[in-house]
Amino acid sequence: MRAAKLILILLCTWCFATLSYADPVADPLPSWNVGPTKTSIIDFVHAVTDEASPSYVQPSDRIATFDNDGTLWVEYPMYTQFIFALQRVKELAPQHPEWKDKPPFSAIISGDKSAMEKMTMHDVEQLLAVTHSGMSVEEFQKILINWLVAAKDPHFNRLYTQLVYQPMLEVMSYLRKNNFKIYIVTGGGQDFVRAYAQPTYGVAPEEVVGSTEKTKYGYANGVPTLTKLPEVLFIDDHAGKPEAINLFIGKKPIIAFGNSDGDQQMLEWTQSNSGKATLMLLVHHDDAAREFSYGPKSKVGTFSDALMQEAVQKKWHVISMKDDWKVIFPVVSIASQDQGK
Repeated sequence: MRAAKLILILLCTWCFATLSYADPVADPLPSWNVGPTKTSIIDFVHAVTDEASPSYVQPSDRIATFDNDGTLWVEYPMYTQFIFALQRVKELAPQHPEWKDKPPFSAIISGDKSAMEKMTMHDVEQLLAVTHSGMSVEEFQKILINWLVAAKDPHFNRLYTQLVYQPMLEVMSYLRKNNFKIYIVTGGGQDFVRAYAQPTYGVAPEEVVGSTEKTKYGYANGVPTLTKLPEVLFIDDHAGKPEAINLFIGKKPIIAFGNSDGDQQMLEWTQSNSGKATLMLLVHHDDAAREFSYGPKSKVGTFSDALMQEAVQKKWHVISMKDDWKVIFPVVSIASQDQGK
């Protein structure tokens, strides 16, 4: 029932997102302001899909990759998956009395924000390992779906799955209509993103490539099962992204969207697709009024000065949320918000 409820909420969100704006036949990207960024996307799609164009690309090679956090949905001031992990620690704490005196768990249990802000990547890996393991893949999916049904972002007071970027949903839809194969290539957990990618973005589980933990095959009451282990198998970030693209997709993208230093190598890999037209884009969070403004100094979604310089030098397109997007989030009905209470 919880899974069905989540799907209903997401479908409501999707319907309002697709019906609340201008006719997509007249304008494939109605939530984008007219400008060079919007034009570059439309011109690129026209060029690679027109058989008379010298830039024409066969449908089988029309690969598009999208980062997730900060590119398709809100990531600031804390990644959604990390928020999930923090809440899981509190839920599991009664079963682990030793955590009260063991960092980084003790900081979460006591609510010590100062200590949490000082957590290292090793601390984060510990938290994710504990909260994402010791259960079957299916059990993890159920836990996550139950959480997504009710969990709300405290800043926007909306379900996390409602905090997706409407302009990016339009891009994905536009590319699909032009026979592009869409993949999410994320530094986030692969199982985490697979739990909501299809109802939220229309991206099937097998089209999600992300960081993964090891699993172990075994039997539970005679039934084959995969148990998630507290060991990292693959980190799909920075140089890991092109490595994962090669491993799981097998072809270079011709268009790639990212938003941070973690996407640098994915865009470089896309641009190296010799013999084909390519388009590289970075979402820049510069809209403090409607979302957030952050960049070089942020620990979350770092958009360094070096990345900006590379974007300029290599003629990548930097998407200004403030200037390029008419709206940030989809329109959500009161009914769908109420179901998340």
